Amino acid sequence: MARKAKHLFDELSRPGPHRVLRGDLALVGMPGVVFTPASGLSLPAVAFGHGWLQPPTRYRRLLRHLASWGIVAAAPGTHVGPLGSHRLLASDLRTALDVCTGVRLGDGEVSVDPGKLGLAGHSTGAGSAVLAASADPRVNAVATLAASQTRPFATDAARQCTAPSLHLAAGRDIVAPPAANAELIAENWAGPARVRTLPKASHLGFAEGRHWSGLLVAGKAESATQKTARALLTAFFLVHLADQRDYEPVLDLPLKSAGVTFDNTEVPEHA
Repeated sequence: MARKAKHLFDELSRPGPHRVLRGDLALVGMPGVVFTPASGLSLPAVAFGHGWLQPPTRYRRLLRHLASWGIVAAAPGTHVGPLGSHRLLASDLRTALDVCTGVRLGDGEVSVDPGKLGLAGHSTGAGSAVLAASADPRVNAVATLAASQTRPFATDAARQCTAPSLHLAAGRDIVAPPAANAELIAENWAGPARVRTLPKASHLGFAEGRHWSGLLVAGKAESATQKTARALLTAFFLVHLADQRDYEPVLDLPLKSAGVTFDNTEVPEHA
């Protein structure tokens, strides 16, 4: 079983079988990007929240990767400045889900099932994803990367979140230490929650490429961190949104690069 799970993990770390199309949320009045498979009906969709000062393009490979596995991925490009509102970004994440479900995407060959919606994010965008999930009963799965505290507090909003959740924390994170952020969010989570800590990852390890914000925020892009995150998030959303249970062993796979540091997944799932 462990060998099968490792094989599936390796499979999910590579691009999936779908050809990917890139679109622009500005066409519907919101800056940001959306990646979709070239075709597919009743697909799952995930709205992704960017980190503090980070443009959505720093998560392009992750979003494209999800789309290659049949998951529509949208990332609003709002509130990217130093005084961006966490609450309003959360609202924009919900609006991005509205766009995904209300508009034919791609070349008109893509539609999203409103019963297969998820949220994800990095840093403060992860906290905003928690805020959005706490106010949106449509959300059926939430994943965070190096989650940071927000205003209102994501740790408080987690008490209203009943969907299954996966929280990836960075072991070398001095911006959002795991115990004070990801693990506290998971401990307060009303539904199933699991934290995996990547011991060699930094706060910006999940963001791709270079950006001037690296002068202000500790850490840098890390290919190994991103590869692990892509595989785990893809498995998580395929299982909980697309009901592809064949990938469930990946979620329980023991990984030195991402050990489980909190697990409350025996809590009944969101109906």
